[in-house]
Amino acid sequence: MLNIKKNVLLAKHTTFRIGGPARYFTVAKIKEDIVKAVRWAKQRKVPFFVLGNASNVLALDGGYDGLVIKLQTANYKLQNSNIYAESGVKLEDLIKLSAKEDLTGLEWAAGIPGTVGGALYGNAQAFDTKMSDIVKSVEVFDAKTVKIMNFSSKQCCFSDKSTIFKKNKNLIILSAILKLKKGDKKEIQKKIKEHLKVRKQRHPLNFPSAGSVFVNQKGKHPSSFLIEKAGLKGAKVGGAEVSQKHAGFIVNTGKATAKDVLELIKIIKQKVKNKFGINLKKEVQIIK
Repeated sequence: MLNIKKNVLLAKHTTFRIGGPARYFTVAKIKEDIVKAVRWAKQRKVPFFVLGNASNVLALDGGYDGLVIKLQTANYKLQNSNIYAESGVKLEDLIKLSAKEDLTGLEWAAGIPGTVGGALYGNAQAFDTKMSDIVKSVEVFDAKTVKIMNFSSKQCCFSDKSTIFKKNKNLIILSAILKLKKGDKKEIQKKIKEHLKVRKQRHPLNFPSAGSVFVNQKGKHPSSFLIEKAGLKGAKVGGAEVSQKHAGFIVNTGKATAKDVLELIKIIKQKVKNKFGINLKKEVQIIK
């Protein structure tokens, strides 16, 4: 049975630690809960938003006038060299499993504070590897037709930080099968340690944030390089600041509001456009 709560503060459920109350809020612990929650929202003609670890989202100060479905579906298992995982499974759990079983393909995700669903939704990438590189199939619930389907990797329409799931909000990721390969245990563990070290050295992990704010566009300098060269490192609006450690991040220095973050995003986009003629594309997702 669904446990629907009212007026739950979203700041407590996002890595940015920003956001007003959700009108309705529920936790989905099994896949069937997701389907039930969507049906509940549709019956009442209430909008809904599916939330994973919320490591790349910004909740607005006014909250969300609908149902937020927080994913805590946590089942995963080994299938030969593949891993079956529900959308709420944390990437770090799969990295531990793959390392233990001498499977290579997930090392790039070490240190990413997200879930399988979130990584699939935005085609997460790091160290020249993308989530799409290891996807065999994705189990999807279509909220419009109320049907469950299986998508091949091709049907997911993966591109740079984009997917069919971003374009069609009715498609909700339930689970996925990830294809890995047998590898050398020492080499796998070495890569994981190296990637974690890089993140610790370069990323502002001591402040709440939503990770990279802008998409790195193919054939162009990384967004962090453009932002830094535009003289914006350390730029502030209220409690929101362009990280002095990594200009691709906006951090919450303590009392940032969504309004502060959005204003800072606007300033960054304008200054980079003026200096380089490049339109930065926002990667962080707004809950609205």
